[in-house]
Amino acid sequence: MTFSNPIELDTPENYPALDAVYDDDFSVNKTELYRQLGCMPELALEAHDLLRGEHGGEIPGVSLTTETDGVASIHTVKILNEQGSSIMQKPIGTYVTIFTEALGINHHGVHDTLADIVTQQLSPFLAHLQQEDCVLVVGLGNQNATPDALGPRVVQRIMATRHLYGNVPKEVLEGVRPVAAITPGVLGMTGIESAELVLSMVRTVQPAMVIVIDALAAGNAERIGTTIQICNTGIHPGAGVENPRKYINAETLGIPVIAIGVPTVVKARLIAHQVLEQYHLALTEQLQDRRLPYYAHQTMESVLSQCSPSLEVTPKEIDDIINNCSTVLAKAITKTLHPDMNAAFAESFF
Repeated sequence: MTFSNPIELDTPENYPALDAVYDDDFSVNKTELYRQLGCMPELALEAHDLLRGEHGGEIPGVSLTTETDGVASIHTVKILNEQGSSIMQKPIGTYVTIFTEALGINHHGVHDTLADIVTQQLSPFLAHLQQEDCVLVVGLGNQNATPDALGPRVVQRIMATRHLYGNVPKEVLEGVRPVAAITPGVLGMTGIESAELVLSMVRTVQPAMVIVIDALAAGNAERIGTTIQICNTGIHPGAGVENPRKYINAETLGIPVIAIGVPTVVKARLIAHQVLEQYHLALTEQLQDRRLPYYAHQTMESVLSQCSPSLEVTPKEIDDIINNCSTVLAKAITKTLHPDMNAAFAESFF
């Protein structure tokens, strides 16, 4: 990089003042970066933190509560009205985010502990259901692509029981809810939108509720394999990776839809932005009067422009992450759907 009017930058006194070189929006804030990428954070907690910082306080029409449950922290974001929905760019509803580094531990005891935590958070979303109400569990994603295989892996571990009704004595099915489970695949393999397949299943099976599981895109690499989101607003498949498909929600299906997601990828451009942002903060803290080399912003822009908006990054441990998360979610969903299930029946079934 060359400059037409180079200046000496060997001492802070020679650095041009920040406001003399740039206006108030000299840096690309993260919200603008998301807009350039054509999306917003899929995790409501990330969107809340991002927008709260830029609003300089609480977001109108949105509430946040935080609690701790053993090895996990639980953050509940509630979008209360249309104003909050417009700011957050998400539907009105409740979004529960469970954060725990224990998801990275491959141990059945840890899995059981985390499954209990997820069950405790998931159960209120199903509180209105009767024991005889059927629930359809849908695993979205491509089972041949590990970062996108969460949904199909969960469905493989789900205890489907709908077919037992009418074929097994009622006393054997005591405490067991009728449950159906499907993996609709992806549009590129089936030629059919997932939302269309799910709607067909809903019309045939006539469940009282749909639980849909899908992999999400994170805004921060630290969220991968550590975070579970549960919400009652359905899901917009592919939205986080710039491949939005038809919505799967109460409006399109006519029944309540609970969405459960785990971040498995993050955009390379967001990672680059975070690294450069930290560099910028560290640099300005070291310089007197918050002065900055006048080429810093251009350098950030140049580096970010070389990161393809479609480039997604996932960690090398993604196989373990998918295995752990799918095990925890399958256990939690099963416990939630069959809270009074006979232990002997469950053992024989699995």
